[in-house]
Amino acid sequence: MAQRAWVSMLFHNRKTQLLLVNSLTFGLEVCLAAGITYVPPLLLEVGVEEKFMTMVLGIGPVLGLVFVPLIGSASDHWHSSYGRRRPFIWMLCLGVLLSLFVIPHASSLASLFALNTRPLEIAFLILGIGLLDFCGQVCFTPLEALLSDLFQEPDNCRQAFSMYAFMISLGGCIGYLLPAIDWGGSFLAPYLGGQETCLFSLLAVIFLGCVLATLFVTEEAATQADVLDGPALKDAPPKPSPPACCSCQLSRSSCLLQARHVMQALRNLCTLVPRLHSLYCRIPKVIRRLFVAELCSWMALMTFMLFYTDFVGEGLYHGVPRAKPGTDARRHYDEGVRMGSLGLFLQCVTSIFFSTIMDRMVKQFGTRAVYLASVVFFPVAAFVMCLSHSVIVVTISAALTGFTFSALQILPYTLASLYHHEKQVFLHKYKSKEEEDAARLNKKSAFSKGLLSSQKLPYQNGHAGSLFSSSSSSSPPAAGSALCVSSSCDVSLMMMVGEPDSVAPGRGICLDLAILDSAFLLSQVVPSLFMGSIVQFTQSVTAYMVSAAGFGLVAIYFATKVVFDKSDMAKYSV
Repeated sequence: MAQRAWVSMLFHNRKTQLLLVNSLTFGLEVCLAAGITYVPPLLLEVGVEEKFMTMVLGIGPVLGLVFVPLIGSASDHWHSSYGRRRPFIWMLCLGVLLSLFVIPHASSLASLFALNTRPLEIAFLILGIGLLDFCGQVCFTPLEALLSDLFQEPDNCRQAFSMYAFMISLGGCIGYLLPAIDWGGSFLAPYLGGQETCLFSLLAVIFLGCVLATLFVTEEAATQADVLDGPALKDAPPKPSPPACCSCQLSRSSCLLQARHVMQALRNLCTLVPRLHSLYCRIPKVIRRLFVAELCSWMALMTFMLFYTDFVGEGLYHGVPRAKPGTDARRHYDEGVRMGSLGLFLQCVTSIFFSTIMDRMVKQFGTRAVYLASVVFFPVAAFVMCLSHSVIVVTISAALTGFTFSALQILPYTLASLYHHEKQVFLHKYKSKEEEDAARLNKKSAFSKGLLSSQKLPYQNGHAGSLFSSSSSSSPPAAGSALCVSSSCDVSLMMMVGEPDSVAPGRGICLDLAILDSAFLLSQVVPSLFMGSIVQFTQSVTAYMVSAAGFGLVAIYFATKVVFDKSDMAKYSV
């Protein structure tokens, strides 16, 4: 018994909960880094041209731009015994696991359906890649919202997202290293198959273990109950159980309430898109400013990360990617790509370091100073890479961009959590809806107190109704008997008092986090569409780094317009 209590206390520990949630962050990033790094050669092997290959890699971000806000809004209004976030997390994780099976077995799946397997193999491969990229990247949005739900205080939230960025960087390191190992010659090959099958099977095992860790996240259900109960009920004294004679009536009312909840959920799903449109039309100014700043910063960083290996292979090593294998030009390009991969790996290592000290830096210098320093630092590093022809200098500059990468993974999300934690300050224009809901609940409570008595009974949906008086002048049994006499009236009253509000709840944090994640997804789409034409026009891969530096300069301007504290509200007339 003592051992069981110790285990329960261990899983309820705040640090344990933080580690359990972020273990999935690690698993997602390992799969994305390893999978997306390994799939371009697979596409080229089956005959997909390079120009179409970049389009395939853009399927996930484009779908994410469409569905991330929808999933964020649905998560904010979802109610279940597993909380608001984890059902969406598990569904998206199921898509990731399915993609890890489809990608290495595309040829085998194609042979089951057609004799000419090549077109169907390409289709299965594109399906698996799109599913991996889409589900993997979109899953971060409810995961970030779950972190914000569990760690709402500003200091705790910053520490939580520091661990989040640390796990992303660590997962990136492992994900970049796994494809470099010769799994075909390892001891696992006889059991799992060749290089592709062995690698993706190992990814599936790692990811499945990380997903199972989220089953032990126990705090979210309590947080959701607090949200439903409201602040007035958090500190309410323990409530007595209902009289035995009323158990049948309460059972009937519970069943009716559950049926109404199901119907309400179906109506919410049908009206999701119109509600999302109305929410999008009312984006808070503080979120809008943060979104624009993050979009420009991510466009600068993603332009660098997407094309850095090509820049090193062609610009510094003077290789030719289309040269025949075995020639000096192709060999130089391959050496440059490996050196570029080393630079991205060192960027992840640097990001890990800054993630561990980010909380101390913010406490020492403040959120504004750290955020602006990280945004200013990137164009400086990009200009150094443009002007220098030294491989060592360029690699060191690339590694140091991990500071910007770490800051963008932590500070925008902590700012969004701060806005929602202090809605009366930063989101005051979106407070009226909540006040109306609170007033409506107070009217219902007053109505129930006037008809019934003051002793409260918890119902299925978290609201409170009155069952019998606790005053000394009237005894509970007598009140209970009166309740049993007029059972149909009392059950209908309990339904009316306990009925959930038919009006959609106010703006939730997952929708705003989804908007911020849309900036990350959009930052991958825009460079993929235009950078090829820019490089073709300039006839130089240095245009990659010049464009990244240009985006970085624009990001500096918009970063100065971000709201960091209460004083900025009046300063920027928000």
